[in-house]
Amino acid sequence: MLVGMSTVGPNEGMREGDGPTIAPGQLVVVATPIGNLGDLSARALEVLLSADVVYCEDTRRSRTLFSAHGATPRRRLQTLHEHNENATSVEVIERVARGELVALVSDAGTPGISDPGARVVAAVLDAGLRVSTVPGPSALIAALSISGLATERFVMEGFMARKPGERAATYESWRHEGRTVVFYESPQRLTTTLDELAQLFPSRRVVVARELTKVHEEVVRGTLAQVATTMRAREVLGEIVVVLDGVAERARVSDEVVAAALDESLARGLTLRDAVALVVAELGVSHRETYALALRRRAEGAS
Repeated sequence: MLVGMSTVGPNEGMREGDGPTIAPGQLVVVATPIGNLGDLSARALEVLLSADVVYCEDTRRSRTLFSAHGATPRRRLQTLHEHNENATSVEVIERVARGELVALVSDAGTPGISDPGARVVAAVLDAGLRVSTVPGPSALIAALSISGLATERFVMEGFMARKPGERAATYESWRHEGRTVVFYESPQRLTTTLDELAQLFPSRRVVVARELTKVHEEVVRGTLAQVATTMRAREVLGEIVVVLDGVAERARVSDEVVAAALDESLARGLTLRDAVALVVAELGVSHRETYALALRRRAEGAS
């Protein structure tokens, strides 16, 4: 490390394993337990106790966390949620600019990950001020890590849309998605979502992780058809993360190869619909694109 550099962070000179040194004049994003309150790290607790102010999604939930660790915050807890985040960002910037240590927590997990926090972080950074983190629990990472599905590449979709058209568009984008897909869903809509997905991708593997780290933790694995049937037969409660397997990568099949397969099938006397279905099954190509190609070739042959 270069001596005299003004950009050195507050942990200058620390060795790996040293205790934390949190400097004033910054916003610290603090991850909190997603269920089991014992998952709060020692460093996270120290920051929350030393902060000049702690902004919480719900102060009642945060007080429960403090109480579980026999602790009391230095100042009155402040609220920062999705409805006041923009307005409160100004207040946070003023506090950090005055040299205060400001901590930010959500009800559970990491702020900003499908929870309030991302906008205030962006605002503080835009103001040229420091933002740091005390990393820790995250429901999406917890579910992904125990899913048994590929973890090298994945995409996080947040909470599923409620409008049918938006949901259909999302499903279509997953048709050729090779990465593992992670999303959140409410208990009330889970079975509907699984049924819709099972109609499109019945053999795709899926994991439904419910109430992670809590007393009633449950992880259901199988194909979409299997898991949709399982979850339909029971009452679903709690916080839910769904992890969906990506499609296997295929070599791109050229239009010439598809066209030749279509011509061969039609020459055998199959109807256009049956020929398309056979080619799609044999080559693993898109039904929509194959059907469109078949219609074009029929039109060209008639002209």
